[in-house]
Amino acid sequence: QVQLVESGGGLVQAGGSLRLSCAASGRTFSRYHMAWFRQVPGKERRFVAAITWRAGRSNYADSVKGRFTISRDNAKNTVYLQMNSLTPEDTAVYYCAAVKGSDYDSDVPRAYESAYDYWGQGTQVTVSS
Repeated sequence: QVQLVESGGGLVQAGGSLRLSCAASGRTFSRYHMAWFRQVPGKERRFVAAITWRAGRSNYADSVKGRFTISRDNAKNTVYLQMNSLTPEDTAVYYCAAVKGSDYDSDVPRAYESAYDYWGQGTQVTVSS
């Protein structure tokens, strides 16, 4: 079991930056694959970025490559999403997700929603033009 709490969302002008944080409970955070997804009203939740537990390999949606960076600090049980050059199309509720990893999995970033077992409640990001 792991509990996830997102923070850092808010209102920002186009071209600005935000850093989201996801704080996790438990003692085995370092063995969880982590990800960020986002959702706008009336649409499906979409993949944003993921990072694996073993080597910290990352993957990004095409729409955010070069602008967003996912990272993790295992000592703080926290995963981050640094968002730069924000546009109104980035406006959404951002969710943190986690799934337990092992020494035997592929250490490939998971980019699909069904791979994750645990979810935070979300944090709103609004980008104005």
